[in-house]
Amino acid sequence: MHTPKHLLLIGLLALTATACRRIKADDIDLDYTNANDNARLEDVFGDMLAQVDKAVDDNGLRDACDPTVTFDTISSPRTITLDFGAENCTAANGRLRRGKIQVSYTGRYRDQGTVITIVPENYFVNNNLVLGSKGMTNLGLDADDNIHFAVAVSGSITAGDGSWTATHTAARTRTWIEGSGTPQLSDDVYLITGGGSGVNRNGLPYTTNITQALRVALSCPFITAGTVQVTPASGVVRTIDYGTGACDGTFTVMVNGQTFTVTIG
Repeated sequence: MHTPKHLLLIGLLALTATACRRIKADDIDLDYTNANDNARLEDVFGDMLAQVDKAVDDNGLRDACDPTVTFDTISSPRTITLDFGAENCTAANGRLRRGKIQVSYTGRYRDQGTVITIVPENYFVNNNLVLGSKGMTNLGLDADDNIHFAVAVSGSITAGDGSWTATHTAARTRTWIEGSGTPQLSDDVYLITGGGSGVNRNGLPYTTNITQALRVALSCPFITAGTVQVTPASGVVRTIDYGTGACDGTFTVMVNGQTFTVTIG
């Protein structure tokens, strides 16, 4: 059984926007619901992968909301089950979790061709139901001799009271640019490129495109740099800007010449 730090490292995209609103000024569309819902979906799937990463890293269970972890190294593909229980537990960051996360993997994290798939099972975050999957395929070395991965996401979150559902799909490339030669997690850095699409809580479709590579440093629970364009089916582009490197838990959304700052919670 292999349980090094890099069995499952997909970095984390921890983004939960605190508000979702429609603002009208002189009939100018300033709605950023699409950007907000996309950030929420990025957040819950990134957080789900972060829990798997922590569980696998030396079986290190250090949070107040650590799951029971079961490894099956006999089956093919091998599997891991993270069980947070049937009742909410409260993590150190205040996030509520319950349910299970199921993982399958065909080989070691560093091996070209390894496929890792993560699927929630009756899994809730802050009482919102998470459905879908996130998968990763090791593509080997790129032209700069960095290990890179194809990442695919297809999922949804539904409000605890059932009042809304938002969906999200993404196809990304994740490039491991720092920390691959050391055993610790804290110096690992990834750059993420690609795009996706979704439907927000109001039933309105949109597309996303990463216009400046997102920087994910595993020493920080937030994306620290990069930009994403969110384009609704009808309307102007919304631009999410994660800043220039500070681990400050905020990002901005720019639409129709107006900029809104969103606090991550």
